[in-house]
Order: sequence, then C-alpha cells, then structure tokens
Amino acid sequence: MIRLRPEIDDDWWEVEALFDLCFAPGREALSSYRLREGIPAVAGLSLVARDENGILAGAIRFWPVRVAGQPVLLLGPVAVHPTHQGEGLGAALIRDGLEAARQRGWRRAMLVGDAPYYNRFGFEKLQGVEMPPPTNPDRVLGLELVPGAWAGVRGKVERWSEAPDEIGD
Repeated sequence: MIRLRPEIDDDWWEVEALFDLCFAPGREALSSYRLREGIPAVAGLSLVARDENGILAGAIRFWPVRVAGQPVLLLGPVAVHPTHQGEGLGAALIRDGLEAARQRGWRRAMLVGDAPYYNRFGFEKLQGVEMPPPTNPDRVLGLELVPGAWAGVRGKVERWSEAPDEIGD
C-alpha cells in the first residue's frame, strides 16, 4: 500500500536522488530551475509517496512564481520510481497536490510538460505566458484552480519574491 504525505526536510535527499534517477543528467540546467533557485518549495503541497516499508516510490514539488505580478504555482518536478511506474502514482501525486493547492487558496497553476499527458488533469497551453528561454512555448501549460483565474494574466514568468504563504491576488 502506498501512502502520500507532505514532504518534510528529512525527505529532501531521497527526493533529490529520485529526481536524479528519473530525469536526465543536467536536469538542473532547465530554465524552470532558475525560477526555483533559493526559493523553498511550497510547504504542505510538495508530496512524497512511500510504500509499506517506508521506501520512497514517488514525489512531486510545487514552487511559487509570478506572472504579471500574480501568484502562480509552478508544478514540477514529479517523478515515480521505475519499480512503481504504470500504477497511477504520478496521477495521484498530481491530483492530490492540486487539490491541496485549491484548499490553500492558490488560484492558478502552471508547468512545462507534455500536453497529451497533462491535459487529463485540465492543463492547457497558456497563451501569452513566457517561461525563460530556452523553453518551448508549446510545453507551457496552465490550469485554473479557480474558474477564470488565468483571464488577463499574461507576461513573463518571474521568480517569487515573498514568503510562499502570501498567495492573495
């Protein structure tokens, strides 16, 4: 049985090792990492999945960013250990994380990813939202956690500059 719970400080090294295992070397060279540097992941939204023996099976992190001055939740990375892929664990991490974000008052989320995978969670290509280069604009996807939350929100994705608990618009 797999249990999901919020990531804690003691999980950090294991989660980083899982991300290293699941993603290509140099993952930290991606533009999304420039937005995350020195900014803590949003506590309570970043989740880990552990099996009945306490072994890490998956993880997801969420980061605060801004677009046009508005708070946005940046989803990623999300990873599932190869021994647990195909079990729906990634989808559970995404759904539970997004639901926790809604409950905590976040209005919009975004990510850089494959539309065919993320469309099933409600993510769609964002128009007029620019990730730092070299990001393919077709992979910049957004989700309204509150209806209409992306309306009129256009511009460059920027680093967060306040405590991640400050999410009001």
